[in-house]
Amino acid sequence: MDLESQQSLPHSPFTHPIQCIVKLGGAAITCKNELEMINHHILREVSQQLRHAMISPSHKPPGMDWSKRHGESEICCNPDEFRDDSIFHCTPFIVVHGAGSFGHFQASKSGVHKGQLDKPIVKGGFVATRISVTTLNLEIVRALAREGIPSIGMSPFSCGWFTKEKHISSGDLSSVAKAIDSGFTPVLHGDAVFDEIQGCSILSGDVIISHLAAYSKPKYVVFLTDVYGVYDRPPTEPDAILLKEIAVGEDGSWSVVNPKLQNSIELTVAAHDTTGGMETKISEAAMIAKLGIDVYIVKAATSHSLRALSGDLRSSIPDDWLGTVVRSSR
Repeated sequence: MDLESQQSLPHSPFTHPIQCIVKLGGAAITCKNELEMINHHILREVSQQLRHAMISPSHKPPGMDWSKRHGESEICCNPDEFRDDSIFHCTPFIVVHGAGSFGHFQASKSGVHKGQLDKPIVKGGFVATRISVTTLNLEIVRALAREGIPSIGMSPFSCGWFTKEKHISSGDLSSVAKAIDSGFTPVLHGDAVFDEIQGCSILSGDVIISHLAAYSKPKYVVFLTDVYGVYDRPPTEPDAILLKEIAVGEDGSWSVVNPKLQNSIELTVAAHDTTGGMETKISEAAMIAKLGIDVYIVKAATSHSLRALSGDLRSSIPDDWLGTVVRSSR
């Protein structure tokens, strides 16, 4: 969503206040160099942290994944655990995840992100991309459900979302709002969608979060990544510096305020990434911060991510916290 669109938003369908929108970075929850491989350890840790942040009382509610699991002969389901008096409060969160090693390969090989849906290779790639990303979405929904989080998978394509020049031109949120009103946790994902100009495109999770934030006005947004935050250069380089705070001006431009840098910032994009990488992530985070919503970019499955998810950073950022906060300069 661009600046002009945000200034003239139609009525929001959200009637309940949203605590947090969480982006599960594809690089964090999947194994980047292995095609369609989930990092089950990280996904399990993230799911547990989300349960701690979302559900009270703190004891684990009954699991909701009643599907047969790989390597097991029986379905795990105990209806007796769901007594009418076993009420627990689930704080309204919205989860969005990237594709990681799912979807990007199929999209880049077929050129789905470039459009031309009339070409057989693009049409085939569109189908293949959606099979891949929805497969990952189901596994994330199952991981959250096993922790007792009432998660519901929601695909932008199936919800009728369209893009126009990589911006969301039609993104009906009534189903997402209804899910929140009904006590569910929506789980959306980057997806292949129709595009008004080029026929089709890839809608990234980062763009989805910006759209959701503009309408739902969460108290804060958390990006969970595979590194500790945003660096001034690729974090694999020995002299890379973690950017602790980025300030966003009224026009959406951003600058690093902590630490003070002498050199320019170098942002890179992986060869197979069809969504823009870290540059898109910072741009969308800046757009959210411009709305007065703090954004925390932090490494997944760490004590630092748990503090961000739990809202412990809203009053002040401790010196020992490792991550990047993106906030309005006002």
